[in-house]
Amino acid sequence: MSFSVKFWGVRGSLPSAPSPTAWTYHIEGVLRNFFSMGYRDSSQVTKYIQSLEEPILGGYGSATTCVELNHGNSQIIIDGGSGIRSLSERIMSGTAGRVKGPFHIFMTHFHWDHVIGLPFFTPHFIPGNEIHYYAVQPELEQLIRGVFKKPYFPVPFESLKAKVIFHVLEPRKPIKVGDFTVTPYQLDHPDPCWGFRVEAAGKSYAHCVDTEGTRVTQEELGPDLPLYKNADLMYFDAQYTLPELAEKANWGHSAAQVGLEIAFRENIKRVLFAHHDPGARTDHVLELRRQTKEYYDAVSKAAESNQEKLPPIQWDFAHEGLEVTL
Repeated sequence: MSFSVKFWGVRGSLPSAPSPTAWTYHIEGVLRNFFSMGYRDSSQVTKYIQSLEEPILGGYGSATTCVELNHGNSQIIIDGGSGIRSLSERIMSGTAGRVKGPFHIFMTHFHWDHVIGLPFFTPHFIPGNEIHYYAVQPELEQLIRGVFKKPYFPVPFESLKAKVIFHVLEPRKPIKVGDFTVTPYQLDHPDPCWGFRVEAAGKSYAHCVDTEGTRVTQEELGPDLPLYKNADLMYFDAQYTLPELAEKANWGHSAAQVGLEIAFRENIKRVLFAHHDPGARTDHVLELRRQTKEYYDAVSKAAESNQEKLPPIQWDFAHEGLEVTL
């Protein structure tokens, strides 16, 4: 059985689709690239499209944070950003729309971009379904009830047909959900925000969004260090460039270089950067990727010059719909 992770939303702060002007700019770039690569006629279009990375063709996505993890018959969901609506459509297209779940939703925190999709998770409205919410925040039930409340949403919580069950988690204490062991660790965010280390079948996923990464050393991370150690995949907040990070101190978001520094030291095998700024067009995220590669190469070269051995890290910037098998 495989441990899979699918990213239904990777945008930060609020859903943000490209404007018609931005799409025009993007399409012009794709067309220019067609000719610059030596293609000349319509018979070559399919070959050209197949040669492109998905973000180059369609962008990084507009939906906010929602991550689905599966192993065998076990499933958990992290956060209910607008991406959960697409996950709901996938669920409803299969048998889960007719059976009773259960569904397990872990909440990092309750900013709008992490809860805005919850009212559009259709299993809430199906009699007999069972939906479990998990969070460290003691006001979990109050906050979820507030999402289903007029005038913000027309259907009040009391009218939901599914059975909704709330679980307040103890910090840094693991719990079992099916095949998964899930442990909450504190992230660096102005409002309390908790990341999750999810383990199954000897593999581990570290969910580190939203975080500013102000604690980097092992001493600073202290009891939250196990979130990162030897993870097979870390999902890390990289909304900003390093200069932007300095300008926006205490906003609760980070830069890819901070995540790489942790990954090198804690032997993390793979990193996906996300929580893309709502104003970041595809070319901006690609520029972040270029800067990250420059940093990665410089650190690797410096280590080699000093005869130090750094673990190789597979890294990239996540796009909506990306699915990874650990």
